[in-house]
Amino acid sequence: MGIRNSRAFVCALAVAAMVSVTAAPVSAQEVQYLGSHGSEQEKWHTFFYTENGNRVCFMASQPLREEGNYTSRGDVFVHITHRPAEGSRDVVSFTTGYTFETESTVDVRIGNDDYRLFTHQDTAWAPNEETDRSLVQAMRGGANMVVRGTSARGTLTTDTYTLMGFTAAHNEVLEACP
Repeated sequence: MGIRNSRAFVCALAVAAMVSVTAAPVSAQEVQYLGSHGSEQEKWHTFFYTENGNRVCFMASQPLREEGNYTSRGDVFVHITHRPAEGSRDVVSFTTGYTFETESTVDVRIGNDDYRLFTHQDTAWAPNEETDRSLVQAMRGGANMVVRGTSARGTLTTDTYTLMGFTAAHNEVLEACP
């Protein structure tokens, strides 16, 4: 069993995702694991936690491949977050393991669809709800996703994610946070 399938990986993924989506500290014990979907080696993991008395659900995955001319890089992952109490659903974000170049964008390609996301520090987001919804629909129907960004040092990176298991994970998050 590889690191991506271990309990330690799942806990690390949950905590890393939480740090990037909320200002409030969240511990691994507060995050509840729902399940995993996808191939044996590459999975989409689903979670939930309670924030201000309301359930928040999210799903996350790491790339199949990370490419770029860098010597070290932190955790890299994508996650989709639902906050039903706030009317927020399908918020897509990418954490890249480095600080982005100031005022840079991230390019995401799924099949023939291209998306441009804005960046802040080490995270990229869609500019609006419509783009989030379109991204999630493309993820549900796609096979893989390629994400390109530029670090503050000018290093170009290309991360390739599998979308195998995405739809099942997304359905689980929708059920857990209707």
